[in-house]
Amino acid sequence: MTQRLAGKRALVTGGASGIGLAIVKAFREEGARVVVGDQCASADDAEFVAMDVSDWDSVQRVVGEVGLVDVLVNCAGIMHVGKLHEVDPADYDRIQAVNARGTFLCCRAVIDGMLAAGRGNIINLASVASLIAVERRFAYCVSKGAVLALTRAIAVDYAGQGIRANAICPGTVDTPMIRGYVDKYFGDDVAGTIASLHARQPVGRMGRVEEIAALAVYLASDESAFLTGAAIPIDGGWTAK
Repeated sequence: MTQRLAGKRALVTGGASGIGLAIVKAFREEGARVVVGDQCASADDAEFVAMDVSDWDSVQRVVGEVGLVDVLVNCAGIMHVGKLHEVDPADYDRIQAVNARGTFLCCRAVIDGMLAAGRGNIINLASVASLIAVERRFAYCVSKGAVLALTRAIAVDYAGQGIRANAICPGTVDTPMIRGYVDKYFGDDVAGTIASLHARQPVGRMGRVEEIAALAVYLASDESAFLTGAAIPIDGGWTAK
C-alpha cells in the first residue's frame, strides 16, 4: 500500500504527548520522516530535539538542525481557565507566548526554506475556542483566535508560492493536558467535570487523539492540495449547535 507521506520531512512541535504524539505516530506510519520538537522526550522513538517554542533562539536552532521542513505541525500549547477578571497578566502573557507567539515563531523559522523550495505545508492546531467563545477560557480563546488569524494570513500571502496553511480546530479531546487541567482547576469534582466535558459535544464524548491525527495526515498529504486557509472543526458537533 502506498504511504501517503512518503518522502516528506515533518517537524511536530508538542509531539511528545497527547494530540502531538498521535500525529507523530500517524505520520511515521504514512512514511514521513518526523522530528519531534518538545521540552520533554517523546514516548515514540521518532527523532527528538529539545525545543521551547516561545524562545526564538531555540526555534531557530531546531529548524537549523532539521533543515528543510516539508510539513510543520504546530501542536505545542498550554491551557488556562478563567474569565477576564480572573486572569493574572503573567498567566496571560505566558499563554500568548506559547500558543500564539510560539506558532508565529515556528512558522517564521521555516518559511524562508519553504519559499526557497517552492513548497511547504503548515498545519496549526487551533481549537473550537478560535471559532466560538468557551466559558472561562478567556486567555486561551484569545491565543487560539490569534493562531487562526495567523493561519489564514499565511495561506493568502503564500498560496502563489506553493505553500499551504490550515488550522485544525478540535473540540475537547481526551489528552493528558485535559486531564491535568481538570485536576488543577476542578480537583473538587474531577469525575463530574470529566462527565461534563464528554457531554458538551453532541456526540456525547470527548474526541480521541487518533481522530485528530487522521485529519492531520490528510492535510499533510497531497490529497488536500486544493485546501488552504481552512479552519476545520473536528468537535463532535459542538460548533454546529
